Amino acid sequence: MGSTPEELEARLLSTLQDAGPIADSGEFASAQGVDHGRVVGIVKSLQSDGLVSSEGTEHASFELTDEGAGYREAGSPEAQVWNDIPAEGVPVTHALLTSPMGRIGQSKGLAKKWLYMDKSSPEARVKRKVDSISDTTQEQLIKISQGQHQDIPAKELADLKKRKMIRDVKRFTYRVTKGPEFALQRRKAATDLTADMLVKGTWKEEKFKAYNFNALGQPPAGGHLHPLLKVRTQFRKIFTQMGFQEMPTNAFVESSFWNFDALFQPQQHPARDAHDTFFLTHPARAPISHVPEDYLERVRNVHERGGYSSTGYGTPWKVAEAEKNLLRTHTTAVSSRMLYKLAQSGFQPAKYFSIDRVFRNEAVDRTHLAEFHQIEGVVCDVGLTLGHLIGILKLFFTRLGLPKLRFKPAYNPYTEPSMEIFSYSEELKKWIEVGNSGMFRPEMLRPMGLPENVNVIAWGLGLERPTMILYGIDNIRDLFGHKVNLSMVKRNPICRLGF
Repeated sequence: MGSTPEELEARLLSTLQDAGPIADSGEFASAQGVDHGRVVGIVKSLQSDGLVSSEGTEHASFELTDEGAGYREAGSPEAQVWNDIPAEGVPVTHALLTSPMGRIGQSKGLAKKWLYMDKSSPEARVKRKVDSISDTTQEQLIKISQGQHQDIPAKELADLKKRKMIRDVKRFTYRVTKGPEFALQRRKAATDLTADMLVKGTWKEEKFKAYNFNALGQPPAGGHLHPLLKVRTQFRKIFTQMGFQEMPTNAFVESSFWNFDALFQPQQHPARDAHDTFFLTHPARAPISHVPEDYLERVRNVHERGGYSSTGYGTPWKVAEAEKNLLRTHTTAVSSRMLYKLAQSGFQPAKYFSIDRVFRNEAVDRTHLAEFHQIEGVVCDVGLTLGHLIGILKLFFTRLGLPKLRFKPAYNPYTEPSMEIFSYSEELKKWIEVGNSGMFRPEMLRPMGLPENVNVIAWGLGLERPTMILYGIDNIRDLFGHKVNLSMVKRNPICRLGF
């Protein structure tokens, strides 16, 4: 009879209620006309909720092999050979006797004395010895297929197994009784304590599902580190091992004063043009009233009239221009804040670094984005020279695995002298530009209040380019931005730098 799982479960519970324990789940399944496995599944499910209890019993049984199933239909090999041999017999070389089944049938037929070997003629012949036979092997196979192996002697069962006609099978049946939480209908356990239960007080009668503290839970889908994060971690390790302190770089929006003016970058410099910088429209300005008036005046003077062996730019310096908000174009804006703070707190030698995002209004192509990450190192101490800068750059880049360096003079508004840094890449087999460096100008440092014998050396490089080289990425848009393939993030290997 057809039954849904709910109908079969209801009949099982009703049987326990009306007739008592179910002695054999297999017999119950037969009575219901369903597969025994379905009954076992329902019993296990009910037992997990405490509605029933069960005790299993193992039953040894047999089932036909494919070969045995064939003999059940066609007869045993010895019976087939006996039936096919005519009254005059057949030569021992006959096709009937030389086939695999024929050789087995001949051997068993001779052993059972159904056949005999006639050697009176020049060629030996196999003939029938009896007029009729009873194929008990076929009868036994039929009984086994019907689950009635109990009447077959153990010796004959062993012989059928030896002949690979049957094989052992074990099955379990269950004695099913009422459980401690028995009911005619399953009540699903609650999994959450809700506000409604607390308000109405129904939680007191509610049955809650036990919490499984050993469950591992659903594996999280995320948790993969982007290559930029891995490379950034390695750079951070190098800086900290060299005794550098990380600067706070959490403010992407900066005023033009700290981004440009404090660095002695002229207000008429092309970099301030909207083609190079993202200016904010709301709020468009940030009053620089937090900057002390005397420092602001020193910055104005050095821009307009110069000082510290400089002639300045000779053009009016406007507070309104310095108040413009922008997305910082370099993390040197953070360095200017840190150096000013260092000067006000009483000078002490310091080493700072930062690794964070900056923004440039540039055309996007395979090597440029409008936002990227800048790495910057700054050293402030008495009597620093260009030789110190070259020495620390060699130490830093050697730890990166780039020991071969070359330097080329360059121009920066806030460093003098300035140098572009080149290194020989073993992966690319050529010299590549890896960064920029220089010594901060006195026009930047002295207005801050740093002593005249204190110099600051600094260098910077991008995070994306070394990451692309390390991971073999040719297009920066495949590394950073909305076009990144997430499978690349999941599969990328750990980062190993050469220090």
